[in-house]
Order: sequence, then structure tokens, then C-alpha cells
Amino acid sequence: MLEWRRRREPSSAMLWLSPVIAIALTMLLGMIVFTAMGYDGFHGVESIFLRPFLEPQRWADLGVKAAPLVMIALGLAIGFRANVWNIGAEGQYIMGAIAGTGVALATYEMTGWWILPAMALAGVLGGMAWAAIPALLRVRLQVSEILTSLMLTYVAVQVLYFLVRGPWKDPDGFNFPQTRMFTADQTLPAMMEGSLVHLGIPVALLIALVAWLVLERTTAGYAVKVVGLAPAAARHGGFSAGTVTWATLLASGGLAGLAGLFEAAGPFGQLTPQFPVGYGFTAIIVAFLGRLHPLGIVLGGIVLAATYVGGEIAQSTVRLPQAATGMFQALLLFMLLATDVLVKYRIVWKARAA
Repeated sequence: MLEWRRRREPSSAMLWLSPVIAIALTMLLGMIVFTAMGYDGFHGVESIFLRPFLEPQRWADLGVKAAPLVMIALGLAIGFRANVWNIGAEGQYIMGAIAGTGVALATYEMTGWWILPAMALAGVLGGMAWAAIPALLRVRLQVSEILTSLMLTYVAVQVLYFLVRGPWKDPDGFNFPQTRMFTADQTLPAMMEGSLVHLGIPVALLIALVAWLVLERTTAGYAVKVVGLAPAAARHGGFSAGTVTWATLLASGGLAGLAGLFEAAGPFGQLTPQFPVGYGFTAIIVAFLGRLHPLGIVLGGIVLAATYVGGEIAQSTVRLPQAATGMFQALLLFMLLATDVLVKYRIVWKARAA
């Protein structure tokens, strides 16, 4: 019979193989579920997980979807390494977009190269300000940042709704709840003429490189690891858990805010009630799929971006419901958590006693 047996030490091979196994199981179970529901499960899974990579015309969409996921997940991973659980990146993403849009509306009649950098800076500060609230409550009052950051997301959504339906509504927008369209100086430039690939994609890759250098080659990165793995040792080593909490939450909030501004100044070109698309929550899956490592997060961001792009393909070709994307993302998270047991345990065959 089969038996779970604890490994003497965690398997480094399974640490990286288990996400691959989780993806394969997600595809298999998704195929079974949608076939049982009366859909073409095989072609549904093929549309979601394979066609975005096999069709070159979809690669630009993959990059556009992956960029905000990677940026947000990098910030979350820094905190997760320190056992600081920021679950409210979606709210910080929204507030960053709001702050950057405020600069855009204030400079609407102006021109100049400096406008977009000013919007980006406002986006970072907006996300950091929203993340500072759970940081303050965690450090001063020992309130769980999981609850406070998550609940603040719903506050951010209501702030967005108020602004686009009220003081920021486009006066020339036929009463639709949306802001003015951004001008050319307020929009992310395309990397190639007529391409969807914008400046945010190389910026996301650059941030991943910087995050790797900080985490692996600096004292600050070492402090994050020590506080997360051995808080008592961190105190003896002179590392402040409160300082790390502040730093990681502000970093994750700033990156989420920058991602929000890049989405507003890129694919959306304005703020609308449809702006919250769940990137802040999906980025949690990206962070764990990438094993909290910057390179792994880039790959994980591409995989999760495929579920968005492939989900749109599956809706038009296989007639899968729009909720299929969310179902596959949730299933992937469950499979990832389940296969994590293989890192510390192995399956062995034990003969029955005679």
C-alpha cells in the first residue's frame, strides 16, 4: 500500500517540480469538470493553457497581462518572505491608479515629458499610502495585516466608484461613469509602432532584476529572510521586525500602485468602474507559483496571464463561461497547495504484512 514518509530534509527538486505538477493537475481536473458540465473540456483546456503560447499574435496580449501581475507579485513576495501577509494588493493597485489619474486630470491642459513620470510617482505613493494603514496597525497595535489590507480593498473600490461617478466624471462622456481619456503625454508609449507592447513590460522585467539583487545580494534582503524564518534570531542579530514590516508593506504597496497606474495609463487609458480586474488577488497565486523567487514570478506571471488571454479565446471558441478563468486560477492555487506536501514528504510503497 502507499504511505506518506517524511523526508529528512525538504526536497529542492520537488520545490520547483511541484508547480509543474500543479499546472498539469489543474489542466486534467479542469478538463474533467467542463466535460462533465457538457462543454468540450479538452479544447477548453487547450484554448486556455496552450493557444496563447502557440499563436504568435497572442504574445503581445500575454506581455500586457503579465506585466501588472509580475509587478504586484514581486512586492507581495518580498513581504511573504518576511511573514508579512499583504492580501490587499488589489486595493493598493486601485489607489495607485487613482493617485496617478489625479495628476493626469490636474495636468490635462499641459504637455511635457515629465507628466507620465509624475503620474508614476503619484501611483507609487498612492499604493504606499494605502499599504501604510495596515503597516501602522500591525506594528503599533498588533492588528493582523491580513484582515486590514483585505478590507481596505473594498474601501478603495468605493472610492473609485465615487470619483468616476461624481467629481471626476468626463463632462464630454455622455454621462458614462468614467474619467477623461488620457492625453498622449499621459499614456504609456508603445515599444513598437502599432503594437500593444508598452513600456510597462520592460519596466516589470527590470523590477524583477532589481528585486533579485535586493533579496539575494543586500543586507536588507537578508534581514527579510531572517525575520521570516527565525524572528528570535533576527532580534538577536539586531534586525527590527517592525522596520521590516513597514519596509515590506510599503514596497508591496508601491509596486501594486505602480502597476495600477500603468494599467490606467496603458490598456485602459482612463479610469472606469471596470478597472478592478482582480490582478491584486491573482498576483498572490503568481507569487506562490513562482516560489517567491523573482525569476519564478516572471514565469508564473506568464502562466497566469495565459489564463486571462486563453479564457477570452475559450469564451469565443468553446463557449466556456467567463467564470472559467477564475475557476482555473482557483483550482491552480488549490493544486499548488496540495502538491506542496511533496516537498517535505514522499510517497513510498509499503508491502502488506503477511
